[in-house]
Amino acid sequence: MTDQQIELRETVRARYAHAARTVAAGGVAEDCCGTDPIAVDQTFGASLYGATDRDQLPIRAAAASLGCGNPTAVAELREGERVLDLGSGGGIDVLLSARRVGPTGKAYGLDMTEEMLALALENTAKAAARNVEFLEGNIEAIPLPANTIDVVISNCVINLSVDKPAVFAEMARVLIPGGRIGIADVVAEDELTPPQRAERGDHVGCIAGALSFTEYRNHLTAAGFADIEITSTHQVADGMHSAIIKAVKPGAETAAESQDPAAVDSCCAPGCCPPDGEPSPPDAASQH
Repeated sequence: MTDQQIELRETVRARYAHAARTVAAGGVAEDCCGTDPIAVDQTFGASLYGATDRDQLPIRAAAASLGCGNPTAVAELREGERVLDLGSGGGIDVLLSARRVGPTGKAYGLDMTEEMLALALENTAKAAARNVEFLEGNIEAIPLPANTIDVVISNCVINLSVDKPAVFAEMARVLIPGGRIGIADVVAEDELTPPQRAERGDHVGCIAGALSFTEYRNHLTAAGFADIEITSTHQVADGMHSAIIKAVKPGAETAAESQDPAAVDSCCAPGCCPPDGEPSPPDAASQH
């Protein structure tokens, strides 16, 4: 990483560490793009979760929410699935996911901030969630094996990454074939240049680092994703929107689909027919 990227990452870490300490001390985290406490009419934070979701969780899980949407509401999680939340913070989306996938599923949370991880573990204990695991690390290098996750979610975190292509590549790596993503993130209108995005908010405030709609789609395509949908949900600044991003990692073809149809149907496909002059072996039915 460049010195500038290292500085940006540490600025983000310090911002979220401060938010976690504030919540742990009984306060409320500042929202992603400002200095006011979270309120029901804001475009970031716990107000974007329904009352039913908020009421299911420890109050500090909601108080630490700094996201721009509710990815668990659109990820269509199913019983028994394995879910990974990138930038899991105080654990609100991990805990909601754990409830949705049930005891036969599992929800992982990945965060680089020790203070947020400590808060998430506290919230997990209060929620008595047993199908949850939190990991310390960076979203550009996910500490999980390949092909082990059914669904990747994230809530207003990818815009903070200093290496977004690496994030998308890592999401594709850990997902099983046919796995999917359900992400809430800030996205810029295509005509806004990076300097214009920076005029609307800083990097740690979830604005300056945002990709445009076209850039987001191109990065996902380059990482191998298909069926990409990017849907704006509400405006967070002039020309900047909270959006829900969905995509699928293509599944592997079945053996039958990958074979030459002529070879499948032909009696004399390789290995099918005996050498010339030898009798055909009896079929299985005639041997009983």
